[in-house]
Amino acid sequence: MRTSGLILRAAAAGLILLSRPMAAQMSNAAMQDLLADVAQVERKLVGLANEMPAATYDWRPMEGVRSVGEVFLHVAADNYLLPTFDGIAAPASTGVTSDYATAQAFEQRALSRDEIIAALQVSFGHLKEAMSAAGAKSADREVRLFGRTMTGQALWILAVTHLHEHLGQAIAYARSNEVVPPWSRGGM
Repeated sequence: MRTSGLILRAAAAGLILLSRPMAAQMSNAAMQDLLADVAQVERKLVGLANEMPAATYDWRPMEGVRSVGEVFLHVAADNYLLPTFDGIAAPASTGVTSDYATAQAFEQRALSRDEIIAALQVSFGHLKEAMSAAGAKSADREVRLFGRTMTGQALWILAVTHLHEHLGQAIAYARSNEVVPPWSRGGM
């Protein structure tokens, strides 16, 4: 009985030790899946930004709601903001820090359509680099975001779901302006 108890405890300890590298591998795989998703959302958002005529960039569905251009700048701002909560600084030229007011200032800049598209593209480059740099090592790390404590993994999932939220918004804005998303007509 004592021998079988020791064997069971040793087996359990071995499983725990073996599961740690597997958890890191799963986190790496999960981060790679998230990065692939970000790349797809990037293609779609940048595709929509390019399809939307300059005249539609000031369009908004109602007062008090972001305009087309503001949505794209908001996405860009948060592509810089969210990594700061995992200790990855935004480029100094953006002015974005972990203070949300700096992201708001970024998205309130008066830019042309082409400047907004360029800002959006550069921000996706930063987000993908940040996610790659964070990798699996940030998965279990505690981060604080807007008064909440979460894991690094939850932060990166939030970053991706945020992109999907605004992709849906951008699709609705495009359709409201009679712009067909490129992938809906086989253009992507």
